Amino acid sequence: MSEPHLILAPNLDAPDDFYEALLDAHQGLSLEESQAFNARLVLVLANHIGALPVLREALEAARA
Repeated sequence: MSEPHLILAPNLDAPDDFYEALLDAHQGLSLEESQAFNARLVLVLANHIGALPVLREALEAARA
């Protein structure tokens, strides 16, 4: 069984809808609240992914 890898090709069902929902989620938040929201969202999504090797790939991709 192969180790899971990060999907970098477009993979969102409705990327524009997600982007709109993300912007809506930030409405009315201060900068500090927005940053805290982003941190919580990253942790929720990391938990969903679950595999540390995939998360490490994501960290590297985000820094590139």
